[in-house]
Amino acid sequence: MSQQMDPAASTASGELTSKAADLDGLLDRTRASTSLADDLFQVVDLLGANSALRRAVTDPGTPVEARRGLVHHLLDGRLGHDALAIVDDAVGRRWASAGSMPRALERQGVRAVLLQAQASEHLDDVEDELFRFRRTVAGDPQLQVAIGGHERSLSDRMGLVAGLLAGRVQEESTILACRAVRAMDRTFDGTMAGYLDLAAQLRGRALAVVTTARSLTDQQRQQMREQIERITGRTVTLQEVVDPRVLGGAKVEVGDEVIDGTVASRLDQAKRELG
Repeated sequence: MSQQMDPAASTASGELTSKAADLDGLLDRTRASTSLADDLFQVVDLLGANSALRRAVTDPGTPVEARRGLVHHLLDGRLGHDALAIVDDAVGRRWASAGSMPRALERQGVRAVLLQAQASEHLDDVEDELFRFRRTVAGDPQLQVAIGGHERSLSDRMGLVAGLLAGRVQEESTILACRAVRAMDRTFDGTMAGYLDLAAQLRGRALAVVTTARSLTDQQRQQMREQIERITGRTVTLQEVVDPRVLGGAKVEVGDEVIDGTVASRLDQAKRELG
């Protein structure tokens, strides 16, 4: 098992993790909806487009009440009560950087969409649809450029994703896939991976991506899940990728952990050892 993590990303992730529980709890006590998510995304985009405002509402040298006063001056009447309460709570906290608070609010917007899907009893569908679309984009270099490149406007790229998914997936899947095009400081693929992790977390699970040469049978799938849970000590949601290039065996990714037991991996290792 090996782990790879960008130190800078680890620091940002650690801060979000340490403060996420309180904001998560606040959101969980509200009635999550796509309208709540829209409000939170509106604030994230406002802060993203205005660096002076972003610094003003996160500056630890400014009294908390002054920061909250500024937020209410700008947003009262523009946001619903629940969204404003979450933003007010976030502004009252101390953040390591000006960008940390928008990321935390982005997380709550995504969770609001996922929680609505869960309440509507189709979170499983949303999780699978996001996973499949992520894989489709990852396997198509031209589509990657069309979605992630900056030759086209953001609205055009979001429109492309919406058009590809229209009528084929749940509403929440389209909302999140379009949102991922914005990719604050990650790639589209990395952002979608984060969404899938949040979906798994809502059910108290970790996401395990299993890559094999051919589709697993139901029995193999069950055995694979049991083995992964035994190795990691976590309950997992299993997502499968079929890739003939692995030749045999399986590659398993659980977050930043990789368990690679494919024939191709073993051959590469043997070649390295032989020089």
